[in-house]
Amino acid sequence: MSDHLRTALRVASGGLPVLPLRAGKVPFANCPACTHNACGGRPNMKTPGPCACPAPCHGWAAATTDSRVVSSPAWTRAWLDAAALAYHPGGGSLTVLDLDNATAIAWARETLPATRALPTTRGEHWLYRGVMQSANAVRPGVDIKSTMAYARWLGPGTGSMAALPDAVRALVVKAPVPVRPVAASAPAAGGVCRHRTPSYLERGITMAEQAITGAAGGVHATVYRTFLAVLSAHGRCGCLTDAHMARLFAAAQAKGESVRHCTDAWTNARTRLGV
Repeated sequence: MSDHLRTALRVASGGLPVLPLRAGKVPFANCPACTHNACGGRPNMKTPGPCACPAPCHGWAAATTDSRVVSSPAWTRAWLDAAALAYHPGGGSLTVLDLDNATAIAWARETLPATRALPTTRGEHWLYRGVMQSANAVRPGVDIKSTMAYARWLGPGTGSMAALPDAVRALVVKAPVPVRPVAASAPAAGGVCRHRTPSYLERGITMAEQAITGAAGGVHATVYRTFLAVLSAHGRCGCLTDAHMARLFAAAQAKGESVRHCTDAWTNARTRLGV
């Protein structure tokens, strides 16, 4: 049994899905049957599929806590050639903040709550309890590894693990495309746009948030329809602000939408309405 396999079994027994990494510290390439995702992919990938390949194909999606898989013949061959051990943080309800240099570490120490940390080749990994979207370069020298990502296993680290703070979640929230009003709505009596009545606009945004939050299925479609309705009602007079759309983006992301999907839905709704 290789050292990597022995460590992998220990880590998997603690609830972290593991996978082997080859030279270059990247996942092993797909087997011939899975090349170019011909098998359909793993069931827990972004696009679900029927892949039941016994080899560690599909990168992070192959990570598992099943000791029978980890020590199976197909995986054992990979462990013999492995250069490192990795794990899927999101699968273990974790988020890894990858701090790549001293400047990034200093920023984290000044800004974020202390948590379990461990040294890397160039910086540190900070581990938080909680899951979020993964993203690279959220600020200089800082990557986030959680869902749909893997991180190298460098040891258990030291310190007490803190809950994932909102300050880290906010790093992946990008401002929506600003609304460009093309025509003014007819003002209400007294010459004041009715949208500038705080209760009117607030009620519309709150209802939109509730529509997204309450979506039981078809989240993509619900987000698009909601954005379309908001733009139809408030997108032409200039009253809809970035802060309003940030609230809707946040509601959509809480339902599992990515920033890219939110931005696409917003852009498509604007294009359809011509705003």
